[in-house]
Amino acid sequence: VSDASGCSMIALLHTGAAKFPQNLLPRARQAVCSHLPAGVLKGYGSIVSRKLASHGFGASMAAMSSFPPQRYHYFLVLDFEATCDKPQIHPQEIIEFPILKLNGRTMEIESTFHMYVQPVVHPQLTPFCTELTGIIQGMVDGQPSLQQVLERVDEWMAKEGLLDPSVKSIFVTCGDWDLKVMLPGQCQYLGLPVADYFKQWINLKKAYSFAMGSWPKNGLLDMNKGLNLQHIGRPHSGIDDCKNIANIMKTLAHRGFIFKQTSKPF
Repeated sequence: VSDASGCSMIALLHTGAAKFPQNLLPRARQAVCSHLPAGVLKGYGSIVSRKLASHGFGASMAAMSSFPPQRYHYFLVLDFEATCDKPQIHPQEIIEFPILKLNGRTMEIESTFHMYVQPVVHPQLTPFCTELTGIIQGMVDGQPSLQQVLERVDEWMAKEGLLDPSVKSIFVTCGDWDLKVMLPGQCQYLGLPVADYFKQWINLKKAYSFAMGSWPKNGLLDMNKGLNLQHIGRPHSGIDDCKNIANIMKTLAHRGFIFKQTSKPF
């Protein structure tokens, strides 16, 4: 391969980087570089890196090559919103049920499950609840019951291949409340079984404290601040909180942190 043709190949990679599938880019770059003379490679290697970085590929390629593999194939980021008031109402009922499927190799979101849930014991949301969560009455009226939503979660888990015994996945929550208190408590009240996959999880607050050496008293806000991350969306929106959790996990993983289960077996 001549220097001229080598330059042409690099130029093609430059101009096509923005449209090139990100998962194929490292392979393409390797193929190009393997056919380049040392002189061309030396002269243009840094240009390629700068050009790819300008299209957003540089950081991801570096991260992919540097951050260590996780113990799980997938992380299932979950954050419930529930009926609430001051003083607190009992029983609380889940009204927003979001899950993000996070790839354990890339730490990117691959799939989303998101449903609102009709409360039955206290069907009317309080003004405090709406102000806190942003969920208005019309968003829960006529929605499926918790039992129906749990059935749909199971269908989604099966569709995503997460029920395959060879696939290792684990839920991730900001605290222990969601899966230690809220879901089992409401299921017990309604006489519903709790699926085994909900019985082990990673508490992001504990993971963050292991990684950073400080406890995030204010949860996601403190973790975003500690990692110099911009908060995504509205605080106490379940789906937005999930996006923040995923972003924090991705940042910690890129720093070399390995996530481990923090919950104790039931």
